[in-house]
Amino acid sequence: QLQLVESGGGLVQPGGSLRLSCAASGFTLDYYAIGWFRQAPGKEREGVSCISSSGGSTVYADSVKGRFTISRDNAKNTVYLQMNSLKPEDTAVYYCAANIIGGSCHLIDFGSWGQGTQVTVSS
Repeated sequence: QLQLVESGGGLVQPGGSLRLSCAASGFTLDYYAIGWFRQAPGKEREGVSCISSSGGSTVYADSVKGRFTISRDNAKNTVYLQMNSLKPEDTAVYYCAANIIGGSCHLIDFGSWGQGTQVTVSS
């Protein structure tokens, strides 16, 4: 079974930081690009970031560039999203997903999703 579990969300004040984790079980992350997505209430899910299987390539949405950093530790079978300088508009449920096509962030089919973790940015 291919499983992803997000963790690390919570309530944080504007300007604060959180680190989200995406842990895989049932498969190794080594072969897959992993994406982070978010969905705010009443809004469609949007892409936030992606990291290639090796960690050598990363992409970010314009809205988070310079504030968020995606990374991975394949030995721990985990992908992280470091979120700094958080803004209220970052409030959403954050999901990670595995690119079932392979290790690139440019040839993609995010067909395996986690359950999400809530991030709330509020004073």
